[in-house]
Amino acid sequence: MRRAIIFMLMSLLAVEVSAQQFPERRQVRKGNRAFEKGAYQDAAGRYMRALGAAPGSFEAGFDLGNTFYRQEQYDQAVQTLQQVAADSLAAPADRAHAFYNLGNAQFQQKKYSEALESFKNSLRLNPDDVEAKFNYAYVKKLLDDQNQQNQNDQNKDNQSQDQNQNQDQDQDQDQNQNQNQNQDQNQQDQGNDDSSDNPKEGEGQPQPAGISPAEQERMLDAIQAQEDKTQEKLKEKAGAVVRLKKNW
Repeated sequence: MRRAIIFMLMSLLAVEVSAQQFPERRQVRKGNRAFEKGAYQDAAGRYMRALGAAPGSFEAGFDLGNTFYRQEQYDQAVQTLQQVAADSLAAPADRAHAFYNLGNAQFQQKKYSEALESFKNSLRLNPDDVEAKFNYAYVKKLLDDQNQQNQNDQNKDNQSQDQNQNQDQDQDQDQNQNQNQNQDQNQQDQGNDDSSDNPKEGEGQPQPAGISPAEQERMLDAIQAQEDKTQEKLKEKAGAVVRLKKNW
């Protein structure tokens, strides 16, 4: 009986010594009980007390980060889990879990590139984690799809710019052609006016030899008809829209 009492006293003494050496563990245990009940705010307070007693506690930091995540406080979760995952003294399996949860928090922030890197780091420490593999593949596919969509949008913008430039160039060419034709017509009209109204000796409009006035008139009518067709074609071209084929 006496030996049993002595053993109990020694056990209590060992617990007391352990509590003094690791004061954060009591708070962590209380935080875990609150976490399991869904009392996340109370749990977070317990984990913070544990970190106050032992700032380097991996367990307290890990649990605090998860509590922030459950409360959808993703900024605080990411900040806390980044510090925990960077603890090189922790066991590789524990750090792999920290990187995994960090990736989930970053995914909720829509920081997909950062989340992909966190899942990759988790797999480096624990290559057999099936869930980390799935999350890594899922986020990578999401990023690839986004990059492809961005490339498609860029191609559309480039095609739209090229189409507008081509239309502007066509319009400039049409305007130049119209101006040149108007100048030629004005010069021809001016020559006709000078020869009919103010004829000068030796400078009259040349007349084709061997062609009667009636034939000359028909030739002029044919030339005018061709000119009218040319003007119609230019008008149609000015209003045309250049359509390009899609290249994706």
